[in-house]
Amino acid sequence: MHSFHEDKKGSITVPVKAEHADPTSGKVFLHGACTNKDISISQSTESTSGVPQYVVEIVNTCVSHCAPYDIHLHCGWFASARVISPTLFKRLAYDDCLVNGGKALAASQIIRFTYSNSFMYPLAFKSARFC
Repeated sequence: MHSFHEDKKGSITVPVKAEHADPTSGKVFLHGACTNKDISISQSTESTSGVPQYVVEIVNTCVSHCAPYDIHLHCGWFASARVISPTLFKRLAYDDCLVNGGKALAASQIIRFTYSNSFMYPLAFKSARFC
């Protein structure tokens, strides 16, 4: 937990360690290291006739300069009637899908794809490498 001091004018001063500051931009990052909670996975139904379509968005919400990579999701026997670029999302084995070809997912980067199936697959974080 960070301690802070508020002066009479309402200005807040927070002591920051040097490793949380970026010397090139002058920005200060109070978030710390990225964790699995920083990878947001959402799905929504896209209205169509025929085989239902689902839109998936995977977002890195961490503000650290160290982007998570080698991100894997629980995905069951994920399959799609619609072709998905394997560089975005690929089932490697049962319940193991790779995001972004294993490449780093930069801060605020969104991986978005649409798949078609008779039902929505439950997708959940499985693992990733963090700095």
